[in-house]
Amino acid sequence: MDRLLLGIDALAFLEEEGLPVLESSLAKHVDAAVSIASRMRFPVALKISSPNVVHKTEFGGIRLPLHSESEVREAFHELADTFLSSNPQANLEGVIVQKLGKGFELIVGTMKDEQFGPVLMVGSGGIFVEAINDTSFRLIPIEGTDAREMIEELRGCKVLKNQRTMTVDLATIESFLLQTSTLAESHPEIHEMDLNPVFVSADGIAVCDARIRMG
Repeated sequence: MDRLLLGIDALAFLEEEGLPVLESSLAKHVDAAVSIASRMRFPVALKISSPNVVHKTEFGGIRLPLHSESEVREAFHELADTFLSSNPQANLEGVIVQKLGKGFELIVGTMKDEQFGPVLMVGSGGIFVEAINDTSFRLIPIEGTDAREMIEELRGCKVLKNQRTMTVDLATIESFLLQTSTLAESHPEIHEMDLNPVFVSADGIAVCDARIRMG
């Protein structure tokens, strides 16, 4: 039977496998959210956590940037009230408190092609990923040269190389693609994995949100 990992569960799985993820924690009530946010240090983001919500942005289930305890408290109530009023029968697990991500947004994913087997994808990410359609693909497993070529094939690579806008170590992205390829190869039960956005900046690289379908 297929199993879908979302939100905090997907991020926890990736972190256990050694992939870098943004600091995240599930808060089941507002006081916990305030405490977690204060510990993380502001700014933070709040995201609705429910197995009934796959795309949080389309649902309006994200609030950011939040700079204070009062903003976190208000955002928690707003998210919970909106969710429960729109989905009275749905399962609200709580709200994810997450360190605010920054940098260029990538999408990294894997899928299984019926003819060729597991495939790795990288592209310009974020909420406009489908409109931009800037992607590159390789069969898994990949090597270092494959990772570099995938990055070079992206139109967004020009932004990554523009020293006036940001400084990014492309080797960091290459290493991440190799990690993702190895993860998919070592876990054949993963049918599809969608990591979006993956933030990359001078500070490094980190997964912000993930969806993983296993069977």
